[in-house]
Amino acid sequence: MSHLPLINGQRHSWSSIEVNLLDRIVTGITSISYDDTEMKENHYGAGNMPVHRGRGKYEANASMTLYNYEVEAIQAALPRGQRLMDSPPFDVKVSFLDESNAIITHVIRNCEFKSNNRNMSQGDTKIEVSLDLIVSHIEWN
Repeated sequence: MSHLPLINGQRHSWSSIEVNLLDRIVTGITSISYDDTEMKENHYGAGNMPVHRGRGKYEANASMTLYNYEVEAIQAALPRGQRLMDSPPFDVKVSFLDESNAIITHVIRNCEFKSNNRNMSQGDTKIEVSLDLIVSHIEWN
């Protein structure tokens, strides 16, 4: 990753992202999105200000868009008769360079595919496949 170009003087851009999916660097990826949330709620007692805060469930989400050939390669690696959603859980590693040129890696843990689809239209020059994932959690550092 040290040979990545500067884009508008910045190293932290799409050109510096590297995605490792099922133990291989994926080049046919056009987007990845991931987030996590935790329910938090103020608890009130005497007066009109919260006296403490409660924490609830944690939830992580992820999705990605791959070129069709990447999805077909994953499908071909599965035993005959299995669907994409039958893949065993896997981790997705997203690495990129920050402003100081340090490699930052986020790990999306215990991913499984929730869907498999194809959408094609007349005039398309490429086939992209949007995939939603179910994940257990995200390691941000």
